[in-house]
Amino acid sequence: MLILGRFSYRAGLVALALAISAGAGARESNGIAMHGEPRLQAGFDRLSYAAPDGAGGGRLTLGVPGTFDSLNPFPVKGLTAALGVATLSIDSLMKRSLDEPFTLYGLIARSIETPDDRSYVTFRLDPRAKFSDGVPITADDVKFSLELLRKSGRPNYRNSYAKVSRIEIIDPHTIRFDLSQADDRELPLILGLMPVLPKHATDAAHFDAAGFKPLVGSGPYMVDTVKPGESITYRRDPAYWGAELPVNRGTINFNEIRYDYYRDANSLFEAFKAGLYDVRVEHDPARWTQAYDIPAVNDGRIVKEHPRSLLPKGMSGFVFNTRRAKFTDIRVREALSYLFDFDWVNRNLYYGLYERTSSYFAESPMASTGRPAGPLERKLLAPFPNAVRADIMDGSWRPASADGTGRDREAFQRALTQLEAAGLRLDGSALKQPSGEPLTIEIMVVTREQERLALNLADSLRWIGIATRVRLVDTVQYERRRQRFDYDMIIASWPVSPSPGNEQYFRWGSQSADREASFNFAGARSPAVDAMIAALLAADSAEAFDAAARALDRTLLSGFYVIPLFHLSDFWIARTNRIGRPAQLPLYGPYPEQWWQARDTAPVSR
Repeated sequence: MLILGRFSYRAGLVALALAISAGAGARESNGIAMHGEPRLQAGFDRLSYAAPDGAGGGRLTLGVPGTFDSLNPFPVKGLTAALGVATLSIDSLMKRSLDEPFTLYGLIARSIETPDDRSYVTFRLDPRAKFSDGVPITADDVKFSLELLRKSGRPNYRNSYAKVSRIEIIDPHTIRFDLSQADDRELPLILGLMPVLPKHATDAAHFDAAGFKPLVGSGPYMVDTVKPGESITYRRDPAYWGAELPVNRGTINFNEIRYDYYRDANSLFEAFKAGLYDVRVEHDPARWTQAYDIPAVNDGRIVKEHPRSLLPKGMSGFVFNTRRAKFTDIRVREALSYLFDFDWVNRNLYYGLYERTSSYFAESPMASTGRPAGPLERKLLAPFPNAVRADIMDGSWRPASADGTGRDREAFQRALTQLEAAGLRLDGSALKQPSGEPLTIEIMVVTREQERLALNLADSLRWIGIATRVRLVDTVQYERRRQRFDYDMIIASWPVSPSPGNEQYFRWGSQSADREASFNFAGARSPAVDAMIAALLAADSAEAFDAAARALDRTLLSGFYVIPLFHLSDFWIARTNRIGRPAQLPLYGPYPEQWWQARDTAPVSR
């Protein structure tokens, strides 16, 4: 009776704590969506893109460029972590659906509870969840993971997890995070994606050191074989606790997944032609157009296809490092953008297959280009009257175009006129800054494709007296310099999901401008940009969200942080015929690690 009494008393306290924690509209659910309701209700069988019953087995080999020097993807230190560690061997609290804009379903956490204002979030863990060494996962491991990543993780973890005001462990399988000071509706989902690390098997004191000792995870695969810098192989864990969860069923299909690393694009492609890896997502129009006329494609051993991409198209472009004095004046950055001749580049280098990018969220309702700002956008932007140019506010702005000759004298003159207005002057053959020093620019690149693009721009810059050097560096040097913002210009890309959020702070927020290894390559520091990102995170409806995204788009375009490049509207995929994929790719596109081995594959949409 004494034992029962103690148990009843403790259970009553837990029930009281949970009752107190409940806010307006709070309810427990197996899933959560950024806006609206999850598409799949409790009791669903599997995700829409899961493999059919009976598919599976075998090995998937993928070829990737570059190298790696660590098996820990979470701290800043180290050059590059091996692919697959975070996605294959370490589970998060919840799992993202690839077929919805931003929706999570239960994984380690079998349920989530958060009120309408998302001022807290409670996760209830699946009692069956365990690490690969057999030790059960508890709320204490979740707390340990957040505190460790908040202290020693990459800036994106630190930025988000710093918003958690208090952590409360309700019982061994229930944990609550107080978010009342965050004003961030995305934060419960960001926490749902948190990787859970084992407190008993993680060296917190040396967590930020790079190395090749595998982390103890809880995911469907374990690290099997590592050849530092060359390849890494994962083996499916036969004792994986979550194999039959609805969110996993039909997505864990290969017995082994291996990533082979190649130093350059040519060797990577030649390896595919030789059958050394199984799936290739192509990005080079010249190669896609001409280089796949090979026996393996002609006889059907390699399937070549181009399914439509449903994703918003993010920005890629030449990035100005505004930390450098030469690029602090917006007029200078805009003037230099006049000198990129997209039509010439697209026709002569890319067979006319690209579309010019004119928005940070192109081909989506979040794109501002081509539409005037609506009432919600204008209300958001009202406190920042000079943050958005008139032609960007009314939607008429487009990236500067040239005549397609590669030598557009009118564009050169237009650039010079604006540069003179910014205080620069042409002295003989040199363009000089207000200080009297010649304007010189180094464009740092890491691939031959980037080099080809940069040489084209450099040639135009030289025509107006700017001494421009294109410097091709190896991956190691590039990553070190990029992380320290040691460059004048680089070529960078910011892919975007259908539900952008906290990562925008990491890319464009003032707080990340000087944070080493952030993706704020331009060094943007704009109160208007910060405010629009905050509005994006605070949006409580799809209408408010799209308005905030368009307002953010307008502020970024008005900053002229990049010279926009181009994008594709399709995916270009080549795969060996023994690899099957969903007939309809999910919203987020190709994820070969979740495909399957099947010699007789069903017809797929092109």
